[in-house]
Amino acid sequence: MATQRTTIAGRVLAAPSVILLFLWMAVPLGMTIYFSTLRYSLLDADNVAFIGFQNYLDFLSDPNFFAALYNTLVLVVSVLLISVIGGLFVALLIDQPIMGQGIVRLMVIAPFLVMPTVSALVWKNLFMNPISGLFAWLAHLVGLPAIDWFTNWPLLSVIIIVAWQWLPFAALILLTALQSLDEEQKEAAALDGAGPVSYLFYIILPHIARAMTVVVLIETIFLLSVYAEILVTTKGGPGNATTNIPFLIYKQALLDFDVGAASAGGLVAVVLANVVAIFLMRIVGKNLES
Repeated sequence: MATQRTTIAGRVLAAPSVILLFLWMAVPLGMTIYFSTLRYSLLDADNVAFIGFQNYLDFLSDPNFFAALYNTLVLVVSVLLISVIGGLFVALLIDQPIMGQGIVRLMVIAPFLVMPTVSALVWKNLFMNPISGLFAWLAHLVGLPAIDWFTNWPLLSVIIIVAWQWLPFAALILLTALQSLDEEQKEAAALDGAGPVSYLFYIILPHIARAMTVVVLIETIFLLSVYAEILVTTKGGPGNATTNIPFLIYKQALLDFDVGAASAGGLVAVVLANVVAIFLMRIVGKNLES
């Protein structure tokens, strides 16, 4: 009886928080679903009409949507490859006993702590500026013309900036996994004469496979919502060269003032993100079980 009373009391005390959290999520979602069924432009706010699923059909059939979807996939896959592979080698390097190891690790992790907007501004003005940037200065030193990164290689430029931010995160997680490797296993591999390549593929990678899976899962969820770096550097251009799904929704909402289309696009993006998340969660679950 006492246990039952305690359970009931706990549920009663937790109820306000649960209700508040539910309203916090349900009200914005409900409003978005409602607006997605309307022809609602802020430029013609008096002419609002119910149009059902027309906004969804227009959004999915828009050529800009397929270009944005392609850019989103390229961005996510490229940053994942760079951050996971680069993070693995960075983790292997800083796992070695060197002088000032703590300072080196702090410097490696530091880019992850920089705000995306600040990071994009630094890369745009200090590194990739075709006149006064560091890359232009290095190109002039060897007699090469400077590259206008955001004009000639816009999507690659965004990928480099985002990968620079997320590589430290991957390195930190993989470094933690490396440090849990049994010393006896390392010594046994050394006694058996395992070379660097064999040691990497037969000792290191199997041991950190779970950590790599978690890195891929977390990064994918956040990379699907990359926005600030694109806004600061290219504004989705030239043309639609760097427009991804979140930036396409931003353009429809705040540049075209089309609330209905933006709401429909936001719900499509949520569905796509959840599909990817469920798929990755299943992979993570299978990996952890094995």
